[in-house]
Amino acid sequence: MPIPSSTTSPFPSILDDYDRPPKKHLQPTPSPSSLGTPPSTPLVKRQQRRQQRSLLSTRPNRDAWVNLSDHRIRNSQLGNLHAGSRFTGSQKCGDNKYDVVVDIQNVNLDESTLCGYLNIKGLTTEFPELTTYFEGEIIGPKYSFLTRKWQAQHYIDVAHWKRFPSFQQYISVFNQNDFVYEPQNEDFIYMRWKEKFLVPDHHVDNIEGASFAGFYYVCFQRSTNTITGMYFYRHFTQWYQELALRYDPQRSFGCYEFR
Repeated sequence: MPIPSSTTSPFPSILDDYDRPPKKHLQPTPSPSSLGTPPSTPLVKRQQRRQQRSLLSTRPNRDAWVNLSDHRIRNSQLGNLHAGSRFTGSQKCGDNKYDVVVDIQNVNLDESTLCGYLNIKGLTTEFPELTTYFEGEIIGPKYSFLTRKWQAQHYIDVAHWKRFPSFQQYISVFNQNDFVYEPQNEDFIYMRWKEKFLVPDHHVDNIEGASFAGFYYVCFQRSTNTITGMYFYRHFTQWYQELALRYDPQRSFGCYEFR
């Protein structure tokens, strides 16, 4: 039966203590100073950044990510043919002549390559101005005068290279196995320029009235800072489209290195 309230003890029993849930003791949140962590202030952030940068000096020299200078692809040059140089002139196709600007972006003599942008105006009515990205091969120990690609056979190479007066002396020997052209020691630098894609929309691969499926035979004369070239595309009815450019000095240009 129930116990009358008047007989209930005013003090909690021991069993009551067990029935109650344990009390949670809240711990005070430690302050940054009590933990030894300084507050996040601009001064502290600068000190942390300096500490992170100082880790580079403590890494052993064998770590590749420390010695970045060993992995740079430095720009090189042949006279005024260098990263940042600009050449302006024209390209002649039949009776028409179009303004052309070439901006060299990189020259790598170790790999005998270069790259840049070629801008031409007035070639088509739909696109009054076109810019393509091109990559070039510098004729020398790595690349010979024989193209062997882009549908250019031996007789096509001869027909185009001999249009450069400076090449006449090499017609009888350029196809020999032991012949190697050394561009660093010569006034004339021979190259092939191959346009890769349209800029800025590299997805466009067909433009009515224009084509970049071919390539240029190019000769740069260091003493006169002039470039002459012949465009070749096998399916064109008009071969030997002449490119004539002259070095255009710039007051400044962007300089960079690949890493």
